[in-house]
Amino acid sequence: MLNAKTMTMTMTNTAAAAAPSACSRSRSLRVASPAAPRAATALLRRRERERECSAGTMRRSSWARPPTSSAPARLAVRCMAKGTGAVDAETLFAERDACGVGLIARRDGVREHEVISNAINACGCMEHRGGCSADNDSGDGAGIMCEIPFELLRQECWPQIEEGKHGVGMLFLPLDDQHAAEARLLVEQCFESEGVKVEGFRDVPVNNEVVGPFAVATQPRIEQVLVSSAGGATGDALDRELFLARKALENADARLRAARESGCDDESFEGAACEWFQSLYVCSLHTRKVVYKGMLRSAVLGEFYLDLQSEAFKTSWAVYHRRFSTNTTPKWPLAQPFRTLGHNGEINTVQGNLNWLFGGEATLRHPNWEGKDEVLYPVGDQTISDSGNLDRLVELMVLSGRSPMEAIMVVVPEAYKNHPELEARYPQARDFYEFYAGLQEAWDGPALLVFCDGKHLGAALDRNGLRPARYWTTDKYVYVASEVGVIGDGNEDSAEVTSKGRLGPGHMMYVDLASGEVFENEAVKSQISSRLPYGEWVAAHRSSVSPSASTFLGEAAMSEAQLLQYQAAFGWSAEDVQLIITNMAMEGKEPTYCMGDDVPLPVLAEAPHQLFDYFKQKFAQVTNPAIDPLREGLVMGLDMALGARANVLDVGPEHARQLHLATPILNETQLEEVKASELLGTRTLSVACEGGDLAAALQRLCDEAVAAVREDGAQCLVLSDRAGAAAGEVPTLQPEECPIPILLAVGAVHHRLIREGVRLQASIVAESAQCFSTHHMATLVGYGASAVCPYLGLETARQWQGGGRT
Repeated sequence: MLNAKTMTMTMTNTAAAAAPSACSRSRSLRVASPAAPRAATALLRRRERERECSAGTMRRSSWARPPTSSAPARLAVRCMAKGTGAVDAETLFAERDACGVGLIARRDGVREHEVISNAINACGCMEHRGGCSADNDSGDGAGIMCEIPFELLRQECWPQIEEGKHGVGMLFLPLDDQHAAEARLLVEQCFESEGVKVEGFRDVPVNNEVVGPFAVATQPRIEQVLVSSAGGATGDALDRELFLARKALENADARLRAARESGCDDESFEGAACEWFQSLYVCSLHTRKVVYKGMLRSAVLGEFYLDLQSEAFKTSWAVYHRRFSTNTTPKWPLAQPFRTLGHNGEINTVQGNLNWLFGGEATLRHPNWEGKDEVLYPVGDQTISDSGNLDRLVELMVLSGRSPMEAIMVVVPEAYKNHPELEARYPQARDFYEFYAGLQEAWDGPALLVFCDGKHLGAALDRNGLRPARYWTTDKYVYVASEVGVIGDGNEDSAEVTSKGRLGPGHMMYVDLASGEVFENEAVKSQISSRLPYGEWVAAHRSSVSPSASTFLGEAAMSEAQLLQYQAAFGWSAEDVQLIITNMAMEGKEPTYCMGDDVPLPVLAEAPHQLFDYFKQKFAQVTNPAIDPLREGLVMGLDMALGARANVLDVGPEHARQLHLATPILNETQLEEVKASELLGTRTLSVACEGGDLAAALQRLCDEAVAAVREDGAQCLVLSDRAGAAAGEVPTLQPEECPIPILLAVGAVHHRLIREGVRLQASIVAESAQCFSTHHMATLVGYGASAVCPYLGLETARQWQGGGRT
């Protein structure tokens, strides 16, 4: 157990002991002013801006950080404030807002300061792509990821640092001196618990004068930490130790009391710890790379971090990013690049991705972690951004033995069906995507991803190709950027350029940092998808249900009176039958309505509504990608898989043992196939609510589901309100029983299985008379169902077909 003296720890190395005092806790390297002068400076700057805008119409709110405004809006506000009148259209539409991201790499691996200078300049040229606060000075975020500047760190502080044997972490710490000391102590304890030795801390010199008022109000203390392995691990093995150490720190709530017992006697420590723990963040912790970032404008990134100005700061590659915050409030930790990725776009499926990630954590295992897999959890974090969660998953896969290219192909797959180029040039990639489609749900949305693991540096685009990505190469350099013209003499039109192009939808390219070789899309996909015989695994182990056209029941099972009775019992109206079911049966597509909808919200309506009606589509704030597989078949599909989803970190042929569905909508005969499948060991669970006690019925249903999966090994659960009737039979209505709303049943079972850690061991199928519209099907799938059998809707369509009505 460390004592309180380590809270003011300096380096123990004898050579370091003779180094300048900047390495100690004296903070002489830090250019930052103390907290009080900084606040005073921010206040003066705020008042100065208020005087400048006094003649305008800008509305100023409280000190709280206002919503990020778009570039055109900011331009309009500036013009109004200056009294220049309206903005001309050419200037207004020239403004573009979306994160700016790019990379630069020397192909020969030589480290030089010019690389970091060019990256800073390129990032600054993308200022118009980022967001800014109403103070027009606090950026949504900007940052650079690059090689650790070993030469600079040897000169400044750590002469003993060795490549491969040491790692460097970039930390955000609380500003208060006492809280910062407690945070350092916690860092040391957590790191030592995972066999990582802390050799010292370094104050990162910064210039606070360039930080905007809103950003400075939440600015953290920024320090670096030098670490090594107590057991002598180096290279990749040390990186895995550092990852485990960081995870221990992230999960350190239980360690706060231990920190107090080892020397922090302040009675308010526990309460204060809860406050400052939120200010503790690890930007990066690695043996090869480091991240400099903050809630800054890209134009001042190089001025803020004084390290970046030093000629001793040398690197052979760099990733830069300017953030435009869409779905999260800007914060210092949310600036990019993250630890592996820089992302321009948004993941619109993030909530579902996180639920599946949490539900599958118990299955994540890999020999690289030597039995410490439980330390990896939780992988996701609901308090951070979509980009941050994607980064965490890719980072885990990379440290578990994948290349970043393969990891991105798994989690952000391209549209591989109906793809002539893929079929002609790298058809083995189709087998790769087919294999992983049943194991890993796609993280979907507009995405330009720039990535680096210290060995490979590259970029990839989402399946829709909704973000710009240009690349060009010379004999000496490789460049990728959100737009051209950001590098100066090294721009796309330079005579030195040997090749250039743009990433298309689903495309990827990367640089091997060891050899300097550049691999473009076809070579990347062929290289990754040929590693294992994915096609053979799928062909040998995956099965499919029969096509719907050959299994659809031709004759109605109910009389008209029986059908009307069932429709009324399950909450259908005459309008539902005429406007939805009949329309879809006639046209083969969903009905089209007018744009307006004057129906009262269900929560405010006097008439009863089905549970489905309380849910509406959640629209993305920036870009809604294609969401209709019928009209956008090139980039979307309806394929689903039933069965257990195995460990995605360590795959094998048995992982392909699933039942493939061409669509999540099953007819009665197909559902009988699913129930009879020996592969799945399907269990049918009743959603009947006996006696009207809904809470008790839900508890019973969830208990039965957990027991079926955990004790009986069922890989498919059918939640049914059909009362045990088989295909072609008329189910019996029981007056004393009403079914649990099927959406509630699916959601309850889905989340209970997640909490029990067995969600990925079984699929959920809904067999219900309650659903009949496309909205109902989409909602059920969204809340956890892999397939739906709307048996009463199908019976209604058969009645219409046999009745001769048109």
